[in-house]
Amino acid sequence: MTIADEEHIRLIGGFNDIFIVIACALLLFSSLWVVKSIDPRLGLVTFAALSWALAEFFVLKRKMAFPAIMLLLAFIGGVFKLSMEVFSSLDEQAIIAATGASVIAAFCHWRRFNVPITIAAGTAAMIGFIVSSFISAFTTPETINVLTDWILVVIFACGILTFLFAMYWDSSDRERITNRTDTAFWLHLLSAPLIIHPVFLSVGILNGDESISSIVIIITLYLLMSLISIITDRRAFMVSSLVYVLYALSSLISMYGDVGTNFAITGVAIGAALLLLSALWHPVRGMIVTVLPNVVKQLVPDAR
Repeated sequence: MTIADEEHIRLIGGFNDIFIVIACALLLFSSLWVVKSIDPRLGLVTFAALSWALAEFFVLKRKMAFPAIMLLLAFIGGVFKLSMEVFSSLDEQAIIAATGASVIAAFCHWRRFNVPITIAAGTAAMIGFIVSSFISAFTTPETINVLTDWILVVIFACGILTFLFAMYWDSSDRERITNRTDTAFWLHLLSAPLIIHPVFLSVGILNGDESISSIVIIITLYLLMSLISIITDRRAFMVSSLVYVLYALSSLISMYGDVGTNFAITGVAIGAALLLLSALWHPVRGMIVTVLPNVVKQLVPDAR
């Protein structure tokens, strides 16, 4: 099969990647622990600076994928935590400053190292900035009771925009032969939970308010997302939201069956369905893509 069909993502080049990640983690967190005992902020500066310095060698020179991911997350995480420390006096505004700083850090890291996951990490930081700014701007004693519902709407909208952003990267590399497809992969992985989680909360399943109608909504949404996964040839979009439908089906079975075995039954049903879909992925996708309008076909990989 072609690269586009198999959705290849470069994660680990070999066990040496794992070895390097372990060594980098030991160095980073040990340095943080030692320097933090002198000054907490200096420890975080050291942590972020070392993450960048290590990336200069293992990412730019050695082109190692797994260490690149780990060092990127360490750098942005270090910048976020450092910003929270620096702006702690701003109280609720500190999270806004920290997420804003994380967005800038992700942009600088992308310009230097071009690691595919950086765009998704920066997008996640931007969403955090938007949500925290929304909460800060509209939280008042009068609105606090209804603000949660609006936060869910904002997160859902961010999920849709993240998916569209992923499709922008996907459509620019329909054959999936460049790093742009890896960037799209991570954005799809991020977008699915952002879309389905607000719906999950709004129907009250996490609060113990399960009902047939709420579970049907979750399952219907997942089926729609699965259809989109098939059309876009992105299994990541479907898999990253799988935990939600597992919970929903498990709750449904527990209403009418043995609570002790409900999760196992759910796992068997979902596992069998996913295996069947995997075996028939290309024929099913071929039938669906064939009937799509040309404007959509031009955005997704060709059916094989």
